[in-house]
Amino acid sequence: MTKGLRYLLVLVACLGFSVQAKNSFKVFLLAGQSNMEGQGVVDLDHPKYYNGGKGILNRVMSDPTKARRYAHLKDEDGNWVVRDDAFIRFRNKQGVMAGGVSIGFTGYGSDQSRHHIGPELQIGHVLGDAHREPILLIKTAWGGKSLYKDFRPPSAGGETGEYYKKMLAEVKEALAAVDKEFPALKGREPEWAGFLWQQGWNDMFDSKALTEYEENLVHLVNDLRKEFKSPKLPVVIGELGNGGSKAGANMLAIRAAQKAAAEHKGFKGNVKFVSTTAFARPKEESPNMGHGHHWFGNAESYFLIGDALGKGMLELLRP
Repeated sequence: MTKGLRYLLVLVACLGFSVQAKNSFKVFLLAGQSNMEGQGVVDLDHPKYYNGGKGILNRVMSDPTKARRYAHLKDEDGNWVVRDDAFIRFRNKQGVMAGGVSIGFTGYGSDQSRHHIGPELQIGHVLGDAHREPILLIKTAWGGKSLYKDFRPPSAGGETGEYYKKMLAEVKEALAAVDKEFPALKGREPEWAGFLWQQGWNDMFDSKALTEYEENLVHLVNDLRKEFKSPKLPVVIGELGNGGSKAGANMLAIRAAQKAAAEHKGFKGNVKFVSTTAFARPKEESPNMGHGHHWFGNAESYFLIGDALGKGMLELLRP
């Protein structure tokens, strides 16, 4: 092959990629319960609470030893960056939140949401940085919901979970409203790119739910792939890592079930289990000392979880 022909083929390939990038956008579904909703505290909106600000995002970012890792979250003027190439859509109890990746897409009210983050923040930055075409994160999360009952997938048998149905309804709603809610995506075609799951707390407290967790998680992956007509849809399963390595028997059982589900036959190379236990921080160094189920509200924990889930997804997309 001549040098000129080789150059021409490379040019054609690049042009083909550019056309694809111009006319499409990648869609990622984020789902789970309260830890996917987002409980990481950003700042001191209530001076009397939050343990003097320990573990809040602004305090973490001001640490000189960590500043570089978080530098992309604010601009030169100290304002929170709002991306114009990566977007989030989340319906909470107050209504729909839709916009560029930034802080605030959580389960609180519209005002309180500005003071919290979940994994979606860094997931959006990681995936946004890695794609030429825009990305859209559709987040569907509700506190206190189990996989066994609330998210129960159809192929698990029994009654399909109310929140499994709501998840799909919100996905349909989001895709139908893209042109209105995200003008930058108007005219582009959505392309399913991945599913990220962060859940497990409620299933710990029901022996049957605990026993069936692995099987139900496998059903969830398979049913969503069928629903989205994407048989090899990349899936990332975030570990229930609350409390770190010092965990009780039930939590260890959920973790084992999550890992085993990711290793299920047929999932090799397209489903990944991501450990999160290393991101737990002591309650004494966190804003919500009584909320172990919410990583004590520690923003660093939520940021690092999002970073790990996002990078885990990239490993599946670009092996």
